[in-house]
Order: sequence, then structure tokens, then C-alpha cells
Amino acid sequence: MRRSIYARFGKSMLDRTAAGLGLVVLSPVLAGVGVLVRQKLGSPVLFRQQRPGLHGKPFEMVKFRTMTDARGPDGTLLPDADRLTPFGQFLRSTSLDELPELWNVVRGEMSLVGPRPLLMRYMDRYSPEQLRRHDVRPGVTGLAQIGGRNAISWEEKFALDVEYVENVSLALDLKILLQTVLQVVRRADVSADEHVTMPEFLGSAHSAPETNGLALAPSPLAAKR
Repeated sequence: MRRSIYARFGKSMLDRTAAGLGLVVLSPVLAGVGVLVRQKLGSPVLFRQQRPGLHGKPFEMVKFRTMTDARGPDGTLLPDADRLTPFGQFLRSTSLDELPELWNVVRGEMSLVGPRPLLMRYMDRYSPEQLRRHDVRPGVTGLAQIGGRNAISWEEKFALDVEYVENVSLALDLKILLQTVLQVVRRADVSADEHVTMPEFLGSAHSAPETNGLALAPSPLAAKR
């Protein structure tokens, strides 16, 4: 697939410039959230985890912490639902926890728009088609986030990720950024049904979409085809 000049050159330059300006403009917000995280959740303030980047190359993603380190009698971490505090839920619903990822964008490890970087252990669970989501840099937000965020199945998310890879353009990136802002304001689709976040992706054979008799939501790009 031949990629546009924007996808090959312009996107990265615009991402780094916008992210750098964002870090400067939002520095008071970043500082304020950091202080609150320290007070309410303790140290460390930042959550760091290795995630797959462009072509699956690992990088360290940074976010604000939203969970405690509460553990059971055997020393293992408690389930997400038991560690996610109301304050942490607020950070997630407003996407304030994602702001430190602007540093990953400045470093060239992420883009403002692209498929969300997931867990390294998922890499050998993707189908060949789903692996195409790593043909571009992962993003702070993406087509799957405006197409349902955590309220849609893994298969639907990955289909939207691949659709983005095939349609990267400045116009699409601007549309996704605008719709992301609107979605965050509405605090919509933050959690999957009956899950605090999303259930673990176990592979396509284990994660077929459950529609409960309802039609699946159309792709945000469907009208253009």
C-alpha cells in the first residue's frame, strides 16, 4: 500500500510540534494532576509500561496512575475494579491520565492519532490482518476511540484500527481529534459492559463480538465508501 506524503513525513512533524506546544500550554494542568495523584494515590505519580510501537518495537509509555497497588493475602495485585478509585475513574473519564503521553509523541514513539498501544503479550495473539495496526505509530486517540472506545469488542476495535491505517490523512486526523474532544466532554464509552476497563484480549477465537441481538455500530468512515 502506497502511503501519502502526509503519512510518511508531515504527520510526524505536526505531531511533535503540536505535542510540544501542548506540553507547554497544559503544564499547569499536568502539574496540578500530578500533585493530586501523589496525594490521593501515592508514589509513583506516573504509570510506566512497555508497549508495542511502530512495527511492534517496544517503547515505554507513560500515563498518570489511576489505580492503587492494593494486593491480596498472597501478594498478587487485586482486580482492576478493586484498585480503581473514584479519583482514578475521574482521570480516566476525562482522559487526564493520558496527558503524559504527549511526551511519548514528542519523542517520536507515538502519534496524536493512531491505534492505541496495547499490551506486549497481545502481539502473538493478533491475526495477520490485526497486526497491520502496527504499520503506523500508536496514538493517544484513534478511530476506535471515536467509534465506541471501550464499549465495542476487540474485533471491532482492530477493524477500525486497520481502517485507519488504510486511510491516514490530515483531514481524518483532525476529524478524530475533534470528535475525541467531544467524546471526552460527554465522558462516553469509558468502560466495557460489566468491566472497569476492557477484558483481556485472548485472541480472535476467544473474543467474538457479543451483539445481544443488536446491530453493530457502523464504521465512522463507512459513509465515505
